Amino acid sequence: MKVIKLLPIMAAFIGISASAMEISSQDIKEGQLMGKTFEFSGMGCNGSNLSPQLSWTKVPPGTKSFAITAYDPDAPTESGWWHWTVLNIPVSTLSLPQGASGKVSPGLETRTDFGKPGFGGACPPKGDGMHRYQFTVWALPKAKIDLPADISPAVVGYTLNSMVIEKAVLTATYVR
Repeated sequence: MKVIKLLPIMAAFIGISASAMEISSQDIKEGQLMGKTFEFSGMGCNGSNLSPQLSWTKVPPGTKSFAITAYDPDAPTESGWWHWTVLNIPVSTLSLPQGASGKVSPGLETRTDFGKPGFGGACPPKGDGMHRYQFTVWALPKAKIDLPADISPAVVGYTLNSMVIEKAVLTATYVR
């Protein structure tokens, strides 16, 4: 019996890569609770507020830089909550260590919904149930996105979505 491998054929037919970009972490796992290390320090939360280690592979052709975002779509705001936005990560960088926030160089950490640049950890309201935290690496066709550090995180998200080549998402959870 002859077996035909259809995935590469189907991928080519619909114009996607048979080898999609992937994101992983030594610190957080898909669908699993994050540790208190990644909880915000402030606003009633008392975690260590460290950004998790992130790595990515299978970079698509044409990538000139990366961006990283961390977003909570479950925040009780009608618009979610941006926990981290980092632009202009060189294409040669394929990972960030735990606690990289504030030290991503070159790179530009822009304002989050906490009101300042840098990683702001999980801090869902007590009793609000489980929240999802989407850590996304964005492969971008430009080496530099020219946005100011105090730009709205929604504008960062809009800009990234307007030009992304490919993205990979790791979704961890947290509850208080």
